[in-house]
Amino acid sequence: MPRFAANLTMMFNEVPFLERFEEAASAGFAGVEFLFPYEWEAGAIADRLRRYGLTQALFNMPPGDWAAGERGLACLPGREAEFAAGVETALAYARVLGCERLHAMAGLLPAGMERERALDLYRRNIASAARRLADEGITLLIEPINTRDMPGYLLNHQREGHEIVGEIGLPNLKVQMDFYHAQIMDGDVWRLFETYRSAVGHIQIASVPERHEPDRGELNYPWLFGQLDEAGYDGWVGCEYRPRGTTQGGLGWFSALTGMQTE
Repeated sequence: MPRFAANLTMMFNEVPFLERFEEAASAGFAGVEFLFPYEWEAGAIADRLRRYGLTQALFNMPPGDWAAGERGLACLPGREAEFAAGVETALAYARVLGCERLHAMAGLLPAGMERERALDLYRRNIASAARRLADEGITLLIEPINTRDMPGYLLNHQREGHEIVGEIGLPNLKVQMDFYHAQIMDGDVWRLFETYRSAVGHIQIASVPERHEPDRGELNYPWLFGQLDEAGYDGWVGCEYRPRGTTQGGLGWFSALTGMQTE
């Protein structure tokens, strides 16, 4: 069975953030991920990880001004120093949390900027970040995101992400394959995984089209989980979905796989 990580930004929102670690562990998750940890002290998060026997599977580098609509800095001209500083901030947290994967969001294509110019800047920033993280044994992830949820995002298709990884050619640079985004933009997600498996560094899941629990919709997740097992995938599967109701009430799909009882 794949190793599942609960996304604490989206799941267990019934309790404050630092209480979600206990909820995830009690539900049977071995790992956690979230978007951004920077509102909390790294030591406070590390304490929860140790206390509840959880692995920090992934989190994102600083994205710029999220509240103002920014969705990453890597393709934004004039923000290179801020992006580099964000790498160091994320790295400081990763050291404390024992996290081996960091995701760098590309950003929204700036108005009036040619996409190829933005991609060139993106490649340079990503290559620099990957080289920096390699010194610490950390994998850098990039993620194509669908145009419906995040209009204007620079990177949208799995093929584009894997081409960039191939062009840069650094062994610690991988693609985050979110089956939800991939189904919306590309379809045929299992063939996508088979095609690009060697450069897939993390998987995320949610139902399509609603982005809820992976128990209905366009994707047959029980079959996909079985295929991942047969293929020998040993990475994490991040549960980046919005529960339809309470988180615990929607974990029937998970208890069916793990035998855990949910309330």
